[in-house]
Amino acid sequence: MKNMTCRFSTALTAVFILSSSLLLAACATDQQAAALFDLGPLRSHTPVNASAPLPALSIADIKAPIWLDSQAMFYRLNYANDLQPRPYSASKWTMAPAQLFLLRLKSRLSQAGGVVVPASDGAVNLPVLRIEADDFSQGFDSAGKSSANIAMRASIFDGRILRAQKMFVKQVPTTSADAQGGAAALAVASDAIIDEMTVWLATLPPKK
Repeated sequence: MKNMTCRFSTALTAVFILSSSLLLAACATDQQAAALFDLGPLRSHTPVNASAPLPALSIADIKAPIWLDSQAMFYRLNYANDLQPRPYSASKWTMAPAQLFLLRLKSRLSQAGGVVVPASDGAVNLPVLRIEADDFSQGFDSAGKSSANIAMRASIFDGRILRAQKMFVKQVPTTSADAQGGAAALAVASDAIIDEMTVWLATLPPKK
């Protein structure tokens, strides 16, 4: 009887180990199969109407709601329930979209002749650009029709004094109603908003 109990216990252990191994293998396969997207390579580009010189800036990390603060690529089924952001199961960003946008913004501003330093470096007397992301997702009006949607609020602070603030909203149709089409349209929308921000920054009144 004792031997039978030992054999049964050993068999259960083997089944548990096998099940755990299969689960880990499945998770690893899912991670390997996930398609990764970013905003694409930075191209030579000069924003329209950005002839005025850009001010030197400190740029703080972009604040984003919890649901956007991950690598997940989100979409909404506007025709079913537009109150529910849903993540793609097999597609992800290479990093949180707010970080991707911030890197793109810094590169674009530097490309346009601006001087950009992180707010964490504590540069003295530089205005600070703070951005809050409200949306960075793909919306489906039907199963075969979607668009990229970005909404960001930018604020310029001189110390604790708010000098200027503007809301930037952009919607760009996708060329395909899937994750790849969404990523491409979100990249276009990001560059369009960055262009508008660049023009806005170049036309801000000087610090009093």
